[in-house]
Amino acid sequence: MPELPEVEVVRRGLEAWVVGRPLGEVTVLNLRAVRRHVGGPAHFADLLAGRTITAAHRRGKYLWLPLDSGDVLLGHLGMSGQLLVQQPQVPDETHLRVRFRFADEGSELRFVDQRTFGGLAVESDADGLPRALAHIAADPLDPDFDDDAFAAALRRRRTGVKRALLDQTLISGVGNVYADEALWRLPLHYARPTETLTRAQALALLGHIRDVMTDALGAGGTSFDALYVNVNGQSGYFDRSLNAYGQEGKPCVRCGAPIRRDPFMNRSSFTCPHCQPRPRRGRW
Repeated sequence: MPELPEVEVVRRGLEAWVVGRPLGEVTVLNLRAVRRHVGGPAHFADLLAGRTITAAHRRGKYLWLPLDSGDVLLGHLGMSGQLLVQQPQVPDETHLRVRFRFADEGSELRFVDQRTFGGLAVESDADGLPRALAHIAADPLDPDFDDDAFAAALRRRRTGVKRALLDQTLISGVGNVYADEALWRLPLHYARPTETLTRAQALALLGHIRDVMTDALGAGGTSFDALYVNVNGQSGYFDRSLNAYGQEGKPCVRCGAPIRRDPFMNRSSFTCPHCQPRPRRGRW
């Protein structure tokens, strides 16, 4: 699933290519793509037609585009969602779900989603943040993120540290890839009980989360396959810089021990068994 860096790369592309442009015809080609929109596909299209996109924002893994009507176009990419800027003459993608044409008849915006886990909706704006995102915490790249409050909240949890990082009500935008990379950088095992962390360790972990996400942004995000691309269809290349995630059996670049993969929450966790030893009483 795209995490904060990948979604931020898409947001920047939308800011460059669609902000300030009035929408023309909006066509929903798959009902699942707008299943979160209460009024249905026709209502979704009617609310957008003729409106101008005024900005492009992100919170964690969510995108939203404010409209001149006061509503917002809210989107989540899910596992395989893509927002692509294409010239009208480019053939439709196999998994094209929603097409946005613009009144200027220039490039169009296409929502493509192979697995249809992503989705779009039009919602009202509540003081600058869509109501659907009210429960989502700020992300670590937000200038208003409260480091001390995060450290205190993390240490109050009674769970494994990686499980806590994946909780979007504590810190948003962190997923499996960047959690593993930040924990490797500290280094810390994913099952380390949160209540045993010192304040200094919690803040150091936050610093590594920021660093790895900033590095990933500089590389255009992480692309393991063709499912994640930016708005121009280009892949990111941070996967070449991963030290832990997906590196099972390869030597740790810090100590040389082979990276280990463990099952974790129907996913996988990757650690160095030497640099990140298992805690005696871990929380899984």
